[in-house]
Amino acid sequence: MEFFPPALERLIEQFARLPGIGRKSAQRLAFFVLSLSEEEAAAFAAAITDAKTAISFCPVCQNFSEGEGPCSICASPKRDQTLICVVADPKDVAAMERSREYNGLYHVLHGVLSPMNHVGPDDLHIQSLIARIASGQIQEVIMATNPDTEGEATAMYLSRLLKPFQVKVTRLAYGIPVGSHLEYADDATLMRALEGRQEME
Repeated sequence: MEFFPPALERLIEQFARLPGIGRKSAQRLAFFVLSLSEEEAAAFAAAITDAKTAISFCPVCQNFSEGEGPCSICASPKRDQTLICVVADPKDVAAMERSREYNGLYHVLHGVLSPMNHVGPDDLHIQSLIARIASGQIQEVIMATNPDTEGEATAMYLSRLLKPFQVKVTRLAYGIPVGSHLEYADDATLMRALEGRQEME
């Protein structure tokens, strides 16, 4: 039995399609939208439509970009043009940028190798990465895929693929999170922490 008018039910269903949003959260979001003024609701709808039409992929790094040219990171003369950080998704670029420690370029694969989900090398933006490396300007490629099975497999595959180009390929160090305790770390995390240990100054 439907408790709400059909138009409201449809709005709830659309919000429920968003990742991490359940039925109750979708209802709260729908009720919030209904509480907006006509102008606010129109601006909200226009922002969604504008994002869909204006946002595309950067022709260089495959990150989100507005317009047909390179994104703001690729176009910036202040970025280190010899360094590429390879990530799986655009949201990973945002995570790296929040650290304010990285000043190179990026390459977004838009996924990771996953035979179980029928995702192979041809489904990812790998050829454009190879083309960038082949230009000869890149000196180091940082593999920043997630430290899970698929992320590790993708990093290993790309590392082997890039070997003939004689470019330095590195992997992000993973280990014990700051503020946590050794007793709660799993075996894989401890192994990674030991492998990535550094000399103290």
